[in-house]
Amino acid sequence: MQLGLTMVGCIAFCFWVGYRVDKWMGTKGVFITIGTLLGVFGGANVCYRQIMALTVESEKEKEGGKPPEDKLDGTG
Repeated sequence: MQLGLTMVGCIAFCFWVGYRVDKWMGTKGVFITIGTLLGVFGGANVCYRQIMALTVESEKEKEGGKPPEDKLDGTG
């Protein structure tokens, strides 16, 4: 549930910012589109990082020790 709320929150916030900028600059949907796309990509990035953190934590619990070194920096 947290992942869904995170994704929706990112998209909604960026949509709102895009809406306000469009209203302020008098454009019609340009910044709403840009904001929505940024929200989708940003939300996906945050969700991915949350999933990876849970995966490392799960591996740590299974092994009973510290997580593998290659999993700490998120590169592989």
